[in-house]
Amino acid sequence: MSADKVREAFAAHFEGAAGAVYASPGRINLIGEHTDYNGGFVFPGAIDKGMVAEIRLNGTGTVRAVALDLNETTAFGLEEEDAPAQSWAKYIFGVCREIIKRGGEIGGFDTVFSGDVPLGAGMSSSAALESTYAFALNDLFSLGIDKFELAKIGQATEHNYCGVKCGIMDQFASIFGKAGSLILLDCRSLEYKYYPFNPAGYKLVLLDTAVKHELASSAYNERRQSCEKVAAAIRRKHPEVEFLRDAGLDMLNEVKAEISEEDYLRAKYVIEEVQRVMDVCAALEKGDYETVGDRMYGTHHGMSKLYEVSCKELDFLNDIARKCGVTGSRVMGGGFGGCTINLVREEKYEDFIKEAFTAYTEAFGHEPKLYDVVISDGARKLQ
Repeated sequence: MSADKVREAFAAHFEGAAGAVYASPGRINLIGEHTDYNGGFVFPGAIDKGMVAEIRLNGTGTVRAVALDLNETTAFGLEEEDAPAQSWAKYIFGVCREIIKRGGEIGGFDTVFSGDVPLGAGMSSSAALESTYAFALNDLFSLGIDKFELAKIGQATEHNYCGVKCGIMDQFASIFGKAGSLILLDCRSLEYKYYPFNPAGYKLVLLDTAVKHELASSAYNERRQSCEKVAAAIRRKHPEVEFLRDAGLDMLNEVKAEISEEDYLRAKYVIEEVQRVMDVCAALEKGDYETVGDRMYGTHHGMSKLYEVSCKELDFLNDIARKCGVTGSRVMGGGFGGCTINLVREEKYEDFIKEAFTAYTEAFGHEPKLYDVVISDGARKLQ
């Protein structure tokens, strides 16, 4: 994230005084996939890649914005009918509108932004952008909005202006991130707890398949429906079960005859994944990264064979990781492409990367992409 590059561009586009500079990160999720809509737990952390924006109030009712990486500019007002055409500008506009809907009094501003969150790699560049502007406008206009509400403003922007019915995890991690810590977030109660993540002697690395299969949105909805059907079947016997998060495998087996084999496998994955998150919490408190890695492999197996949201490219990279003695590896995100997240001992890192690049390129005709990540701070003012 280069603040200097943004500063130079701002000075070139807008005359007069400099503005203030803000940043928000993308995120990884160590474990806890497809658990959010089942009332379960996720385990994200902010990363050292994100968005940087310079912002200066201009005393008008107009926002003038420059997307530096796209070399595009736009201007828009702050009323509902002023929505800009560009998809990137809708994120900024949506944040402004969601603040206004909550009673926040804001005005126009000039801004330039740039980012180094890889697009399409599952690290939530959109949440980083929303969080940057929500945090900045709250600060610049002294609105006094708490951090939870800032995350909800980003989520509501996705829902109401960008057409994505996402959960709260991405924006939450971008706002609440803390260097050296992952965050256990209870997706039902929104209670959270920081856990130390300082894996001395290990590297955290993402390998991007550079593919995205088209099944994702319809398959996501089907799996969500499977989970809801099974939760309803269990609830008939156990009224206290609101989500699959509340059920155990014994309860699932009680209703096995009443549900389809496919729904059974989907629910089994979710119930086991909720337990894996708890196992990782206990392991991190002891600094036991080998157990963390073992549970990551368990997640990949479940997502591939039970939830069926992996693909041949992701499975291939996971197999290479196991073969190279990588401590932990799994698909990260919704599936059907994107990245594997890998916890690698430093002495095995070079051999693993070399083998992964060589074998993957031979198998699929193009290289994967490599991203080393460090767990970092959330939304903040830089200068």
